[in-house]
Amino acid sequence: MPNHLSDQKSPYLLQHATNPVDWYPWGPEAFAKAKAEGKPIFLSIGYSTCHWCHVMESESFEDPEVAAVLNEEFVSIKVDREERPDIDAVYMNVCQAMTGSGGWPLTILMTADQKPFFAGTYLPKHAKFGKPGLLEFLPEVLGLWKKDRDQILSAADEVAAFAAKAAAGRPGAVSKSLLRSAVGQFRQSFDSGNGGFGPAPKFPMPHNLLFLMRYFEVEHDAFARSMAEKTLTQMARGGICDQVGGGFSRYSTDGSWLVPHFEKMLYDNALLAYSYAEMFRLTKSSFFKNVGIEIFSYVLRELQSPEGGFFCGQDADSEGVEGRFYLFSRSEVLDVLGPDDGSEFCDWFGILEHGMVEGKSVPNLLGNAEFAKQTPHMAVLRKKMYDYRRDRSKLLTDDKVLTSWNALMISAFAKGYRVFGNEEYLAAAVRCREFVDQYLRDADGRLFVRYRDGEAAVAGQLSDYAFYSWSLLELYAANFDASCLLDAVFLAEKMVELFSDEENGGLFLYAFDAEQLIGRPKEVYDGAMPSGNSAAALVFVRLFRLTGDVRWQEIAEQQLSFAAGVAERYPAGYCLLLLAMLERLYPAGEVVCCSAGDGILWDVLEFSEASHAAVLVKSASSADALAGVAPFTAAYPIPESGMMLYFCRDGMCSAPVGSVEKLRELIAGR
Repeated sequence: MPNHLSDQKSPYLLQHATNPVDWYPWGPEAFAKAKAEGKPIFLSIGYSTCHWCHVMESESFEDPEVAAVLNEEFVSIKVDREERPDIDAVYMNVCQAMTGSGGWPLTILMTADQKPFFAGTYLPKHAKFGKPGLLEFLPEVLGLWKKDRDQILSAADEVAAFAAKAAAGRPGAVSKSLLRSAVGQFRQSFDSGNGGFGPAPKFPMPHNLLFLMRYFEVEHDAFARSMAEKTLTQMARGGICDQVGGGFSRYSTDGSWLVPHFEKMLYDNALLAYSYAEMFRLTKSSFFKNVGIEIFSYVLRELQSPEGGFFCGQDADSEGVEGRFYLFSRSEVLDVLGPDDGSEFCDWFGILEHGMVEGKSVPNLLGNAEFAKQTPHMAVLRKKMYDYRRDRSKLLTDDKVLTSWNALMISAFAKGYRVFGNEEYLAAAVRCREFVDQYLRDADGRLFVRYRDGEAAVAGQLSDYAFYSWSLLELYAANFDASCLLDAVFLAEKMVELFSDEENGGLFLYAFDAEQLIGRPKEVYDGAMPSGNSAAALVFVRLFRLTGDVRWQEIAEQQLSFAAGVAERYPAGYCLLLLAMLERLYPAGEVVCCSAGDGILWDVLEFSEASHAAVLVKSASSADALAGVAPFTAAYPIPESGMMLYFCRDGMCSAPVGSVEKLRELIAGR
């Protein structure tokens, strides 16, 4: 019999809609029931492509004994962390504070007024792996709830008070020493043999690599670049990279990137595509270009919605087994490709006779010294194995469209177009922007978190505004469409209005007029995904460079100072923030290109990509719009033919020149 999740849109909630547990979605009905009946709440937070979420569902939430306890003694609530990142952030902070760690599924026991008194992650039906079993643990909690409820409520009040405490912090210095400290921390933890940082499990963390690449460019630190290059190389050789279908899994369970946790997430692939494009720009290595192209192809082929948005990701499990979709036995490959081609494929991709995961192998290039070669014949064999794999078993695709993750994909496609010159990437970025504007915004231009099945829902949060503003600036740097710049300014203004902590600095995770939870966190740490505060800092810095508006300079300085105070403790954990600081501390200059035509100026685009200069393009069609956000451009005339380029840096401007070649000569001679 369906529970209270059957009318939800979230694929994760719908996965649990037929559980015998009487799940409720987060909302007033569940809290009112708990209060009226004097019951504690069992809160479970996860997401649809999470392997251990599936395990806990199979072991416990589909089990009649566990369901009987939960239904009799608790009010049970299910939350999709991707749909409600605010709820997830509040209770994940609680879990980390109470236990020293966190993860998904996230399990919280709390009162009817949302105050938690227990936090954990995966819990089996019976105790194992050093974890308490639900059937033993829940009765103990219920005993305390009935006999000594005051003690539990007192503890819950203390936890809620902790969660409600705003992160005040103190202003920090925006200095090059912070950047050097981060690079030094990466040096200490760098795995010189396998790439990456620290022991297993290893996460890609592409924003860390982007920082190291940019630091190399401004400080000529060859080792910073080599750390990024080695890591991107080894990841692309490992099983974390889907050697058959392109794209990357979420993380590696081992230190050599061989066996991944197999779920594929849009945000990982967006940031990695951006990173491989950037490494290709630095090295001109076709290996990095091919990896980037494979990621873009995977996303377009398997994650793009018919309307142009991008789905969240694909499951780690197929037919109830983690990784089954991606694993091959040697005999299986020989059956598909024949003995000669099959042996060649297996030898190339390290598919062994006995395998490394239950007798099967993850295709990889870790043992292949010629990994960078791309042959037409191997491409044909890969395609055959891809088609076979697709027909052999199926993967669940979480078809929610999230604003923040789609914004990262817009940034990646814009970057891919600027570096690879592929018009398809620019078209994909523009189309995705149109999707967000049509389906994920209200009549006042405010953003929603997610769209699915005809419904946009949940008031947009900081990461939605910060990442989408960033993506519009990335897109402007690709097509010089002034509407991108205007909308980035609009959203940045909304960001300041909705999320600012005027007393302590920084930006809250959710808006002042959204649903108020027991805490209102300010996330600054750049984890698997960069934080909204870091992305906002980058947006504010770039808006000042592009518009010349001192208001954005003041906002950027305040944001950087707040975040620097937080980052001082461990600067390597704040790499997108450090990228914003790099743009502030190493000014690359600003260029206004006044053009007689309206087309994309490829030589100007290439110049801005190579130099990191902030470029505005003024033409007859964009002049009025630019004057609205960058009033100084009104003084720059449009020539009757060709272009005129105005270059400024460090508060000094040079006489205009008529070509990018002359602009390069001008800069070199300064």
